[in-house]
Amino acid sequence: MPAKDTYHDVVKTALEKDGWTITDDPLRLPWGSRDMYVDLGAECLLAAERGTRKIAVEIKSFIKPSPIADLENALGQYILYHDLLARLEPDRVLYLAIRQATFRILFEEEVGKVLLENNRLRLILFDPEPEEITRWVP
Repeated sequence: MPAKDTYHDVVKTALEKDGWTITDDPLRLPWGSRDMYVDLGAECLLAAERGTRKIAVEIKSFIKPSPIADLENALGQYILYHDLLARLEPDRVLYLAIRQATFRILFEEEVGKVLLENNRLRLILFDPEPEEITRWVP
């Protein structure tokens, strides 16, 4: 089992406050002789659609000295999990959870803007103090 990210419990609480039910902590992705783990699996009942929306959430703290190195590592993990989920659970959408402050540092400048313009990833932005989700991107 992988170690929990610094903000694991914060994001878990924020999702629950936002109406999500945590179904997996962590979400196991078995592939061949390997097991990989996305930090959280969650679902939310959509009354209007009479169905359930399922997500997987990979949480990243971005606390190392180089935010670009953290971004490179997070993107590699995100792509791997995204492609495995597409085969194992195609109805589950993958999100990368990062702090609102990290978003401002990385995604409001050129490097991050390219990733967002190309729809490369989905983000959940959170504020660790009140343990709340501040934005879903896209």
